[in-house]
Amino acid sequence: MTLAVLGVALAWCVHRLLPGVPMLTAAVVLGVLAAHLPLLRAAVRGAARPGLSYAGRRLMRAGIVLLGLQLGLDDVRRLGWATVAMVLVVVVATMLGTWWLGRRLGLPGDQPLLVATGYAVCGASAIGAVSEVTDSDERDAATAVALVTLCGTLAIVVLPLLQGPLGLSDEEFGRWVGASVHDVGQVVATAQTAGGPALGEAVLVKLMRVALLAPLVAVVALSVRRGRKAEAGSRGAGRGRVPLVPLFVVGFLAAVAVRGTGLLPAEALEVAHTGQELLLAAALFGLGSAVDLPSLTRTGGRVAALGLSAWLVVAGVSYAGVLLVAG
Repeated sequence: MTLAVLGVALAWCVHRLLPGVPMLTAAVVLGVLAAHLPLLRAAVRGAARPGLSYAGRRLMRAGIVLLGLQLGLDDVRRLGWATVAMVLVVVVATMLGTWWLGRRLGLPGDQPLLVATGYAVCGASAIGAVSEVTDSDERDAATAVALVTLCGTLAIVVLPLLQGPLGLSDEEFGRWVGASVHDVGQVVATAQTAGGPALGEAVLVKLMRVALLAPLVAVVALSVRRGRKAEAGSRGAGRGRVPLVPLFVVGFLAAVAVRGTGLLPAEALEVAHTGQELLLAAALFGLGSAVDLPSLTRTGGRVAALGLSAWLVVAGVSYAGVLLVAG
């Protein structure tokens, strides 16, 4: 855990020095670097591995619970049902399309599902949530996080350059960013280039995608439960029962409900937001440290193809949705 804490501190320093780089993005990159620096490689793969794995899983759960406090249902309702429908279509199309393509490309393990989840909902947080339910290999989760983080970081540079050519107003650009960029921090970094109105729209639409995390995890859990039940029937024995709604998802929903009461003061929400950022940064540093670049290169071409294709899908469907809602 000591190494994860140091990673979070360094990520915070990077964000302070380079405000355009979200702290969570910096945490993933620093985790990958730590896993491959000669001075740290032995510790990351040896004595520090249990603590980093704990951060990648357990602290991720706590961060997801606090993420629920960002979601204001009144704000979501103000956007209107047309925008809600648009976000739902974007999430479903991105999820199914990316998963199908990942399977067609022959990516191993749970990588297709995890990458699809990250692109469709909320980046690394969604990957962490679903990997908990599926009990995915840590390396599959790390690969998915690295890919989603890379594409989300590129979006910070690429999407603002497309606002003019695509004929989007500031508010429309904000909705497009919120519907297509993965991590909350990356959404903020991208949308703020078009000013306050764009940023407000982007955050609200993004939080609508975050709200779909709970039902998505429940659907995946149900699928895993059925798969294990069938496996147990054919082999005469099975693994442990998968809860339909994991405890940390219940906590996420409870946090959304608490935020909806309006009882929490702004100061408390700010503290919770800071805590969420620190917990997720520690978790992402832990996941980043599990990335093995030499082994990643063996499927690098296919992973890159999936990442680019998924990026085009979510950006294209989101753009069409924004135009339809505006029309």
